[in-house]
Amino acid sequence: MSKAIRGAPAPNAGDGAPPLIGITTYQEPARWGVWVREAALLPVPYVRSVERAGGVPVMLPPTAALRGLDALIARLDGVVLAGGGDLDPDLYGAVRDPETGPPQPQRDRFELALARAVVDADLPFLAICRGMQVLNVARGGALIQHLPEAVGHKGHAPETGLAGSHPVQISATSLVGKIMGDSADVPTYHHQAVSRLGKGLSAVAWAEDQVVEAVELQGHRFGLAVQWHPEEGADGRLFEALVAEAAGR
Repeated sequence: MSKAIRGAPAPNAGDGAPPLIGITTYQEPARWGVWVREAALLPVPYVRSVERAGGVPVMLPPTAALRGLDALIARLDGVVLAGGGDLDPDLYGAVRDPETGPPQPQRDRFELALARAVVDADLPFLAICRGMQVLNVARGGALIQHLPEAVGHKGHAPETGLAGSHPVQISATSLVGKIMGDSADVPTYHHQAVSRLGKGLSAVAWAEDQVVEAVELQGHRFGLAVQWHPEEGADGRLFEALVAEAAGR
């Protein structure tokens, strides 16, 4: 796969058009009308968060073929790596924990390739929850597969199917810190997290139990990843910063 031009201006920069922000999707069985079929799905809060920040959301389903990835990257101004199920632990050389969810090989393959292409193209990105885990594994890192066992509590996903919240401490000198300040209460719902950081990633935010809650890709134009779910809260500053950078402002 050829690399996109690193550091090239956003395709829509300077023409007054809002930036196109690709958002990765789930691939799951779903029901609508009389149909029950496999579908590419995306929770609406991701779409609304990008729209409110001034971007145009573009859904990115996990395609089986990767041959069009360069063309896709060339047409986008930014990317959100969205949340979802667990990555296959084989991808980072770990034995599967009984609490790890079933593998999703097509989504894993697509999103790992997308993350690497986004990094190579120096394209602005915001990785969220699973997205942060995808980025970490794409950079050679590893994951904690079941946080409640590792930290001794369920505070990162306190109630099944509902986001909770907890405080995080943020490095004030980091990009996340410049956007959000040195602390915040964040919406949370995850049972996995970073254990070994991938190449070029720096931890910049932590929960009270020292779980890594945000990382940044050093040397990248705008490469942020958070373990929490900003789309589920009222604070849109991370999306606003992504869209502003994607617009070339």
